[in-house]
Amino acid sequence: MTASLLAAAVLAFLGTTVDDLIVLTALFMARRSRGSPRAVAIIAGQYAGFGAVLGLALLGAAGLRILPDRWVGLLGLVPIGFGVCGLWRLRGDPQHIPPAPASTAPRIAIIVFANGADNISVFTPLFRTLHATGSLLATALFLALIGLWCGVGALLGAHGALVAGLGRVSHWLIPAVFITVGALILILSGTLNAASRPL
Repeated sequence: MTASLLAAAVLAFLGTTVDDLIVLTALFMARRSRGSPRAVAIIAGQYAGFGAVLGLALLGAAGLRILPDRWVGLLGLVPIGFGVCGLWRLRGDPQHIPPAPASTAPRIAIIVFANGADNISVFTPLFRTLHATGSLLATALFLALIGLWCGVGALLGAHGALVAGLGRVSHWLIPAVFITVGALILILSGTLNAASRPL
C-alpha cells in the first residue's frame, strides 16, 4: 500500500468516524455521571459494530473485483455523491442529535453499526482500490485506530463543551471528507488518466 493510499485510508477513517467519536464520548460521559455503561461494554460494542461495517465493506469490495482496474476509480463517485448530499441537507436541518446512550455491548454495537452504515459507501471503493493485501492492512489500521478513538472518547467524556463543539464541526466536516476521499480514489486509481485516453 503506497503512502498516498495509506493517507487516503486514514483520512477516510477519521472523516467517517467523527460521529462515532461523538457517540463514544457521550457513552463515556454517561459512564462518568451514571456509572453505566461499563467501559468494557463500550469498547466491545464499538469493535463489534465497526467490525460489522468493515466486514460488509470488504465483502462489497470483493464482489466488485469483476470491475476492470482502469475503471475502479469511478467508485469514488459514490462517497462524492454522499458528501454533496450531506452538504445539501445542511441547508434545511443543520442540527445534529446524537443517538441516546445504550447500556450493553450488543446495544452499543447496534448503534455503532447503524451510525456507521454510510461508512460502507466510503470503505467499499477504498478497499477495492487497495486490492487484497492493502485492504487487509487498512482493516488492521482501522481496528487499531478504533482503539485510539475509544481512548480519545474516554478523555473527551469529561468535557461536555468539547463534545458540543465537535458536534457542530462534524456537520460540514463529514461531507467534506466524503468528497475528498472520493476525489482521492478517482485520482489515485488512475481512472481519470484512463478516461482521458482513447479506448
